[in-house]
Amino acid sequence: MTTPTPFVSGLRTQGGAFKLGSASGQAVLQLRAQVLEAWDAIRIDADPSASVRSLKHLALKELYPGIQNDDQYVVKLHGWEILDEDVPISSTAAKNGSIFLITDRRRRPVE
Repeated sequence: MTTPTPFVSGLRTQGGAFKLGSASGQAVLQLRAQVLEAWDAIRIDADPSASVRSLKHLALKELYPGIQNDDQYVVKLHGWEILDEDVPISSTAAKNGSIFLITDRRRRPVE
């Protein structure tokens, strides 16, 4: 039986979900990644053992492709920065429908 897609995953997203990681027998997490500067979001079906860094790379590649140095961007979950991006998604507080926010480390003035 498949898990229904969380309502929040479909908000302001286009197309199907991106796959992250390989299916390792664990349940797939249906997540949403939003790049603040791009004002857009993608749906991600993630293997819970995939790293937070790989989620950030995927989101930046799809939503903000012109970025040169992705170390300038941080990943937040529930408003808190994830300090160690090499940890698996399963070790964070993420669950089905969670939103990962990727934003510039330093806020910049509007031009």
